[in-house]
Amino acid sequence: MTDFVKYEQDGGIATLTLNDPERRNALSNQAQWDAVVAACERVQRDTSVRCVILTGAGTAFCAGGNVKDMKGKSGIAAGSPYAIREGYRTGIQRIPLALYHLDVPTIAAVNGPAIGAGCDLTCMCDIRIASDRAKFAESFVKLGIIPGDGGAWLLPRAVGMSKAAELTFTGDTIGAAEALACGLVSKVVAPEQLMPEARALAARIASNPGPALRMAKKLLREGQHTRIESLLELSAALQALAHHTPEHGQALDAFLASMKR
Repeated sequence: MTDFVKYEQDGGIATLTLNDPERRNALSNQAQWDAVVAACERVQRDTSVRCVILTGAGTAFCAGGNVKDMKGKSGIAAGSPYAIREGYRTGIQRIPLALYHLDVPTIAAVNGPAIGAGCDLTCMCDIRIASDRAKFAESFVKLGIIPGDGGAWLLPRAVGMSKAAELTFTGDTIGAAEALACGLVSKVVAPEQLMPEARALAARIASNPGPALRMAKKLLREGQHTRIESLLELSAALQALAHHTPEHGQALDAFLASMKR
């Protein structure tokens, strides 16, 4: 399916919509995985993009993998153990590397169920907001498998180790209210307000200088796994670059002009 990801851009905001509503936007095959990676690569090449919104078409955000493929030992479950391992490495595992490492801020607008790989997909984004119809499940254990797409690394960083362990070991589904309470999402809104809310947030982000956004995100990512001494060194280097961007000068001029009003 070559049009699995619908790519739209309005100014500095790119919206990526998983576009297979009949199958609840399941991440089932190589063409779909490639489409997500290609969309991320397109964003990465385009310095005019300052924020990304990721959402799903229809009533689901993403239903995860295809259970029928698993039962039939086809698709991601086809072949020998070695073939399956390589299939993950060259297939779906390219998505967390592409999406999580995007230079620009990302918002997951979770319109409905985000199950298994769909839940992990939301955790690859920087910010998550949800419709009150959204549901989340780290459901792999229910099928006798494990998170194969980075969930064991992503989920604890979103909700803390205790809650991540609870969700991973039980496979339980939680609603939007519980997702808000545990920090998996930062806001819950009515379904009709989800995309307006996401766009408004993206607009507030995209109104800021692009180079500063990209460097600030880099620092947040590095800060999750480095020593403070190393982060301070990187901060000093990136700050030196920031001071010499045209956008910094423009931002200063705008700020000083606003002070005179």
